[in-house]
Amino acid sequence: MKPQKLTDYELQRLQNIRRNDEMMAALKLHSKATQLSNFKRQRVEAKSTRVKSEKKPKTETPIVIRVRRSLRTRGIPPDCEGLDRDSVAPTTPSKEKPLSVVSLGPLSMATARESAHSDSSFIESLMGMAQDVSVPKGNAGDSLELESLSLDSDNIARVVSGRITNVRFFPTSSVKMIAAGNKFGNIGFWNMGENEVHLYRPHNAPISGILIQPHCISKIYTSCYDGVLRLMDAEKEIFDLVFESDETIYALSQPPNETNCVYLAEGSGGLTMWDNRAGKRSSHWDLHDWRINTIDFNCQNPHIVATSSSDATACTWDLRCTNRNDLKALRTFTHKRSVQSAYFSPSGGSLATTSAAWTTLLEFTVELTWRIRLLFLISIRLADGFLHSERNGVGMTNISSLEI
Repeated sequence: MKPQKLTDYELQRLQNIRRNDEMMAALKLHSKATQLSNFKRQRVEAKSTRVKSEKKPKTETPIVIRVRRSLRTRGIPPDCEGLDRDSVAPTTPSKEKPLSVVSLGPLSMATARESAHSDSSFIESLMGMAQDVSVPKGNAGDSLELESLSLDSDNIARVVSGRITNVRFFPTSSVKMIAAGNKFGNIGFWNMGENEVHLYRPHNAPISGILIQPHCISKIYTSCYDGVLRLMDAEKEIFDLVFESDETIYALSQPPNETNCVYLAEGSGGLTMWDNRAGKRSSHWDLHDWRINTIDFNCQNPHIVATSSSDATACTWDLRCTNRNDLKALRTFTHKRSVQSAYFSPSGGSLATTSAAWTTLLEFTVELTWRIRLLFLISIRLADGFLHSERNGVGMTNISSLEI
């Protein structure tokens, strides 16, 4: 039988094998592999001849688990009374200066003043505005073009330090002035035509209400969260103590036709009418389950009042319909979250409410006055922060200009 003829591939393969064997022989790789194999075998034999030392058994110590119990659960009285809050030093130094305690009695404006400059010009301007009590009325049929609004750097001022908790515009056409209160109990007055800000501190707690009476601008009511109501009298240059409550005062308002009665949002959903002539409460109603945030009276019907509350409702009430100090809501507007404000339109025919749940009801036409223009612009800007405040719990500031 003839041998098969190899193909070209097989011939090439055999040639490569022979060439590789020659290269390995030249490099003496086979001898090196033999030496390494013998060395490895010797190491294994030497390792197997070693005598393993017996390990000593470890003596296990018993683990005792102690259950800590408080003195209260064991029925033992405490061995000390603890430390006062004031005796514990703060971990980080406070950046803010300690605030002095404001006296609860009558306080002169000179004592309450914290601005370095004199306030004589400010007091004179208040007395001048008190003589000019005429307030121009806008046309409720006009509309507001937001594109026409602009912000001038000259109209920006730092009125108070810290967070502003309440802002009110003076209801007069002679001077463009605002009053702002902060969380430290300060109240700042800024005339937009001047560079100076007149700063006072009549309270110890955050300002919750500022009431500027249109018929007597020189007398301004202020309230704070510690339940104190004061009356700033520019003529007497004094912050007089009007009322001190055991409950927190959250809002302050007054009907347009009333001069001696002030309405307070007191405690958890209570509405109190304070008679300044008699020096006592004349009426009190429990209207909401939680705190009342704003109180607003209808300009056309002063006996109709609107309240917004943290119980997610805004209600309208008729103060004439009283039955043993009980009121029933005329209408109730429900939101998903806390209702921050509820204000009647200048015409009195509609109600605007704002809520922390990013729901806003604006049903009225804005009047063409500088106060309403600024109010509407600030409301739009504050709406940008509603969603942020809903997530992080930051409080919101109520700003109103509906005194006109």
